[in-house]
Amino acid sequence: MILPIYIYGHPVLRTENAVVTPEYEGLHELIENMKETMYHTQGIGIAAPQVGVNARIVYIDVDVLAEDFPELKDVRMLLINPEITVDEDSPMVNREEGCLSVPGIHENVHRHEKIHLRWQDEQFQEHEKDIEGYLARVVQHECDHLEKTLFIDRISPIRKSLIRSKLNNMVKGNVSCNYRCKFAPNHRKR
Repeated sequence: MILPIYIYGHPVLRTENAVVTPEYEGLHELIENMKETMYHTQGIGIAAPQVGVNARIVYIDVDVLAEDFPELKDVRMLLINPEITVDEDSPMVNREEGCLSVPGIHENVHRHEKIHLRWQDEQFQEHEKDIEGYLARVVQHECDHLEKTLFIDRISPIRKSLIRSKLNNMVKGNVSCNYRCKFAPNHRKR
């Protein structure tokens, strides 16, 4: 089922996200719904809070970027309870990012080029891997959602002030998307 994307200003994006256990009811259905929603919106990653569920789940499919980043060919990852350790010695790279929950805004974000990732799969088997390059950026972006952080929280105050009116319009529900959206309660959509 295609779920609505929760838009900047909705409190679900700033709410604590629960650790997922094997007893999590409806886990498989939620994962399938997240995937279907992500593909429908033409995203490359989605976190559970973006579909209104405060659980530590991320799905990533970066295969569509393989033409520019050949190392991303066939890369799909389901991350349950992911934990990132940043390689503090790795260089910071500045690249443009966007987000389904912040439609129409793209800004440059500094992120570490290398990370160490630990996560569980759908069977709750533990995995860990060193990740670098563009995939490290996508993983950091999506896992930020689980820490109540959006990419716009990582841009300079000057850049944020320049997009303030767009952000305020999102809070009011005044934004156009080609997918179903869920806005902040009591928004004043015109």
